[in-house]
Amino acid sequence: MLAQADITHLVKQSVAYGYIASQPFTFYVDAYPLLQNQWLITEKEEFIAFGDHSPTIRIIQQKLNNLNYFDETIDGEFGLFTEYALKKFQIDHNIDSNGALNTETLESIMKAERRHYLDQLTAIDHPLQYGEKSEEIKALQKALSYFGYYSDELDSIYGPITEEALLQAQRAFGLPETPHVTTEFVNNMEEETEIQVLETPNDQQEEEKEDVAQSIEKDQTNTQVESIIQTAKSQIGSRYQWGGTSPSGFDCSGFIQFAFDQHDVTLPRTVSDMWHRTIKVDQPSIGDLVFFETYKKGPSHAGIYLGNNQFIHASESQGVSITELTKEYWQSRYLGSRRVSLN
Repeated sequence: MLAQADITHLVKQSVAYGYIASQPFTFYVDAYPLLQNQWLITEKEEFIAFGDHSPTIRIIQQKLNNLNYFDETIDGEFGLFTEYALKKFQIDHNIDSNGALNTETLESIMKAERRHYLDQLTAIDHPLQYGEKSEEIKALQKALSYFGYYSDELDSIYGPITEEALLQAQRAFGLPETPHVTTEFVNNMEEETEIQVLETPNDQQEEEKEDVAQSIEKDQTNTQVESIIQTAKSQIGSRYQWGGTSPSGFDCSGFIQFAFDQHDVTLPRTVSDMWHRTIKVDQPSIGDLVFFETYKKGPSHAGIYLGNNQFIHASESQGVSITELTKEYWQSRYLGSRRVSLN
């Protein structure tokens, strides 16, 4: 049985892991089912009810889509179509067909999807040649993608990327490296990746669960910061207006408040209050606020740090614009940077 720690270990052996880890949370939730399982195992105590909207529901919708039970828009909302898909799945798998997302149904969905991709691996029983193109190879690419070994385009062509993904998977399981799928490989893959949701966690599993939760939280924070930055950049060119708090005209604090408020983060109205109600940091990171002493003593102007010594702000002379923090005017008036709590 594959425990939480083993799933993490298995994923980290894949060629795709470094690429996955650099992506926003929403990317790998959509793209990598094995990491989806990691999320679901972490969140399995959460009760999901009709009408809820969450990443967990989005993952379930995608899995049901992979299994041909759900062909509506994957939107993360537990509505009638999702309930109906769950009922169809439950009926086919001898589960009480109440349309609820309970632990038994969750475990069955994960196992059914895993079985689906293992079956796709068995579809190829002959050596593969470079340049060969077929639906079987596309199925192989999908299966290798599910297990985290393939992250390229699903082009149905057997080339160096697909071959390396297959060989990497074989190496990870200690199997002979061959340019085709062997019965031994599939059997070994099936045994080593068996999913156990109901297993009582030990201390190591609890630590792994905490690590996963922290990683997910970090990715969600990064995604939120990226969204705030995009909102701020979308206002470039908006004019400056003293006391302005909307795209028709901003002052510096009104602009910052607007950018964060669009993503449900509430900030005080004045620069001084922002300074006192945020967290001091030694060096700014993307999304932190940078403060300046301009027309009066103390913090009187602020912007949002973008990285690479740049910040975006509403200035009297240029309106909403991006400026170099290293410019003499701003460097000489720089007071420090502070972090907004996004919780």
